[in-house]
Amino acid sequence: MASTALIVKVPQAEAMVGDLRARFDAVSQLGVPAHITILFPFMAPDQVTQAVLQRVQAVLRAVPAFAYSLESAGRFEATAFLAPTPAEPFVALTAAVAGEFSDFPPYAGQHDGTIPHLTVAHGNVEDARRAAAELQARLRSGPAVRAVCDTVSLFENSSGRWREMHVFKLARPS
Repeated sequence: MASTALIVKVPQAEAMVGDLRARFDAVSQLGVPAHITILFPFMAPDQVTQAVLQRVQAVLRAVPAFAYSLESAGRFEATAFLAPTPAEPFVALTAAVAGEFSDFPPYAGQHDGTIPHLTVAHGNVEDARRAAAELQARLRSGPAVRAVCDTVSLFENSSGRWREMHVFKLARPS
């Protein structure tokens, strides 16, 4: 089924996690870059009108850009991830967009709360364990990933591959 997602791309993380994502996260092979999800699933691509884009931009225009780092690894049962610090701005982004588009709760309402993360491995418990161990080793041996969140991208998948559909700018920090 065709879908869209609002994400924060994190190209600075590709050097640290690109090879792990290629091995352990199938969506990386479908055009999805290293990212932190803001809202998924979002509406079908054919429902994304100029009015929808304007509504999303209006919400995001109220959020100032912010710096963050990826300096710790975490796990859900079958998922290994990097956790952003601070996490609160990502939670606020998700809450703001989901509040404007209440028909599209994060992860279709399957989870309580929002835990921002950059997925590195997903789908298999043993793969997630191995990927988390490798992430820990990489974090100990090198610097944390540092980035600035100043845009949110709308990605769509109507063909079996994900592609960027639109980029929204956040407000300049005060």
